Amino acid sequence: MSDDLPDAIPAATLIIFREAKAGPPELLMVERAKAMVFAGGAMVFPGGRIDPADYAMAELIGGDEESASRIAAIRETIEEAGLPIGLSTLPSADRLAEMRAALHAGETLAEALAAAEATLDLRQLVPWARWRPAHRNMRIFDTRFYLAELPANAPRATVDQTENVRLVWATAQQVLADADAGKLEVIFPTRRNLERLAQFNSFADAAAHAEATPIRTVTPWSETRNGEEHLCIPDDCGYPVTSEVIARAMRG
Repeated sequence: MSDDLPDAIPAATLIIFREAKAGPPELLMVERAKAMVFAGGAMVFPGGRIDPADYAMAELIGGDEESASRIAAIRETIEEAGLPIGLSTLPSADRLAEMRAALHAGETLAEALAAAEATLDLRQLVPWARWRPAHRNMRIFDTRFYLAELPANAPRATVDQTENVRLVWATAQQVLADADAGKLEVIFPTRRNLERLAQFNSFADAAAHAEATPIRTVTPWSETRNGEEHLCIPDDCGYPVTSEVIARAMRG
């Protein structure tokens, strides 16, 4: 990787599964506001950068960078969708609303959890992937992806109307079909992950696949294939599709 590339921003994202009455599970996705610098107008999984307070909380509980990443994914999901993923017990609706409001007001997750008398269960998050693009002249995120299952009796997800303008539950295949039909946009990493997720008919199957597939950082590169420039990823990271014509790839 070239030394003149800017440092990557550590980030985390959460892929939440909701079992459907019939067919594959649905995944929660949010639409980024068009004004956002990164992935404006695109459908993405809930997530965002890892804040200093996330690292501080991880240190307090004896964790490391991996713990901080999970903490950030949990915090961002509460902020963006109002869903209490990764908590030991579900807080009441009122306490969850208070937690979300506190986070939006700038309080740390540690402070919001203490006020709600809630604790974390980081084991609920299953490591899935890590992506670190290397493109120039664009903001670069070093993002860890996690899987989690929507808890029974979880509240209805609601959009925050700040960074994101709507949210949807849909199967991975449905999101891909809508993207192909021009009904929505997905960036290159999201499309590759949706294709991978579309292989599984349950959270348990996807989690088993994740646990059996060693995680290595995915850094896409470009190369010419059959006379066209492609954006490519390694073929040993669990992804069924490992390249896309670069002119058609949305990169963020």
